[in-house]
Amino acid sequence: MSEEGSFGIKLVEIFFGLILLTIGALALYYVATSIEAFGSFAGFFGFLNIILIALGLLMITAKTE
Repeated sequence: MSEEGSFGIKLVEIFFGLILLTIGALALYYVATSIEAFGSFAGFFGFLNIILIALGLLMITAKTE
């Protein structure tokens, strides 16, 4: 792969990682503040949001070649 396109790919990867991180954090905050509305599904949705946060962090810290 050429060196010309690698900077743009890295920038897009960081951008989408930040989007995933932001969405996961906001959704986790919403689940935590309205836990009685989610009832027994609060743990499930909290776990899904933690996965989104982990994917966002992985995309931000990953090295592209």
